Amino acid sequence: MALESRNPATGALIARHDSHSPAEVQRRLAEAHAAQRAWAARPVAQRGALLKRMAALLVERSHPFACTMTEEMGKPIAEAVAEVRKCAWVCAYYCDEGPAMLAPQSADVGGPEAFVRFDPLGVVFAVMPWNFPFWQVFRMAAPALLAGNTLVVKHAPNTLRCMAHIEALARDAGLPAGVLSSVQVEVAAVAGIIADARVAAVTVTGSERAGAAVGKAAGEALKKVVLELGGSDPFLVLEDADLDAAAQAAARSRCLNSGQSCCAAKRFIVLDSVADAFEDKLVAAMGALTVGDPMNPRSKVGPLARPDLRSALHAQVQASIDAGAVRRLGGEITLSSELSPDCFYPPTVLTRVTADMAVAREETFGPVAAVLRVADEAAAVAMANNTEYGLAASVWTGDRERGKRIAAQLHTGAVFINKMAGSDPRVPFGGVGKSGYGRELGAFGLREFVNVKTVWVE
Repeated sequence: MALESRNPATGALIARHDSHSPAEVQRRLAEAHAAQRAWAARPVAQRGALLKRMAALLVERSHPFACTMTEEMGKPIAEAVAEVRKCAWVCAYYCDEGPAMLAPQSADVGGPEAFVRFDPLGVVFAVMPWNFPFWQVFRMAAPALLAGNTLVVKHAPNTLRCMAHIEALARDAGLPAGVLSSVQVEVAAVAGIIADARVAAVTVTGSERAGAAVGKAAGEALKKVVLELGGSDPFLVLEDADLDAAAQAAARSRCLNSGQSCCAAKRFIVLDSVADAFEDKLVAAMGALTVGDPMNPRSKVGPLARPDLRSALHAQVQASIDAGAVRRLGGEITLSSELSPDCFYPPTVLTRVTADMAVAREETFGPVAAVLRVADEAAAVAMANNTEYGLAASVWTGDRERGKRIAAQLHTGAVFINKMAGSDPRVPFGGVGKSGYGRELGAFGLREFVNVKTVWVE
């Protein structure tokens, strides 16, 4: 069966890719399994040197890779270039810092010698999304490869040219065949791959539904799994916040990648005393963003990746307006004629939102900001925690200690004080609740796909 990719900005067909046959999938799994032992046997410094080579090639090829990304899923070109270069950063980071994280750790058990080794698990199967088609792969791949695992990636059907670039990059950097490869399959084939005895562990970045399906299959096969799923991330604005800085960060967080980010701010929880001023500043900041051709460097908001995503987003907006939300900006589908009308959605601000409305209760995957007013700090924390998701939060206050106190009360995998949420190679990333479990990045992410092995010498 053909897997189809269309340019969301123009509607033009980019490519049709044939699914891999069952025999080809088996061949690739066998190759990854055969390559893993020799890969793990290499000194960690050698594996790191190849990661550093990949980092150099990512920088060298950042513009053509970015163009492919923009064509396939609509990311504004400047953000696409930044994404590829962030991938170079994560590769270089683990080359430099990862060996110390993998070094054996001694344990004081009295007279005998005891230490802990961090050995690779084997073949890791990764189910990757379209919204950050390079970054999602590399933030998982860099630590897993350094640890001595091999990877088989099932990428999203609309970003298979991005995956082809990644595979070619790995070959050109000198990684042996089978160390980083892909399978082009339908969703229905995923469970069978997870169950394959050659697969040791699984990771998925995607929707709650995708995570539940992968988690179920991994559980049935007793395989280690990491789930990085969606979010309805709160952005708390307290009465002592710098409102100008908060509004600018809010607009950027909500509209990064045209709003298609799991850790983007989605629910803006604002104290009553500053809500009017913050709303005005947020409307101005989001209204100033240029919507247009993502290949134009001046465009800050491009299309959503598919027409069905825009339809779902608009339905959430309309349902919330029908329930009493006030539309301060956007919320209507209009576009100039030179671009396809099917995928673009304007930056939108809804105010007077309540917790039971769709834009507050569900994840919104597009440039839509929902503003909820609360009376005080305690109410802000309660509102932030009134969700099934728990990926990241952002707190804006002039008092650092107050921000840290609030951070301890928030049920999320990360809290950023006076900064928009994001991922950084140096610290762990992941969520709780329906945002998934397990961590990527940092030392914790590196150790997700290792065997934490105790060695006791009497």
